[in-house]
Amino acid sequence: MNWNDNRPVDPQLLEQLLNEQSAALELFAAQWTNVPEDCVQQAFLELVRRRKPLNNAVAWLYRVVRNRAISAARSEQRQRKHESAAAGLGKTWFEPARQGVVDEQSLTEALGSLDEKQREVIVARIWGGLSFEQIGQVVGASTSSAHRRYEAGLTSLRERLGLSWLTENQTTC
Repeated sequence: MNWNDNRPVDPQLLEQLLNEQSAALELFAAQWTNVPEDCVQQAFLELVRRRKPLNNAVAWLYRVVRNRAISAARSEQRQRKHESAAAGLGKTWFEPARQGVVDEQSLTEALGSLDEKQREVIVARIWGGLSFEQIGQVVGASTSSAHRRYEAGLTSLRERLGLSWLTENQTTC
């Protein structure tokens, strides 16, 4: 579907956005926070409350989820300072059922080792399906900067995982 229309958010559009984008949005938010579902839910509630139509609902959702996830991460950091028991919790990047060329643990560690800017672009592109123009809008960068971050991140992942033969087509499947 073309998400670049200015339709108001009706129940059918909301259902379609939830079905098509919620899992990728949760993965996107998981880069920053341990409560990605909350960030996604809050973004969808904000979308429903909007009175004005959007130029691009998907890119708008990514921007709102990103901002909420970063805020949640800051809140979590403050909480961890006061609760040492929570300090050892790690981030989960993948659903347990997913299997691929590389085991989940290695890929999670490799993604975690990337620069934050590269990681967010890779997740938005591969799992979110966003264009580089949309990613640029979400992260506040130009389309070419988003593309450069993506390429640099993929190069780092390939090197770290020993997958120099991996092409973009294989990473987006």
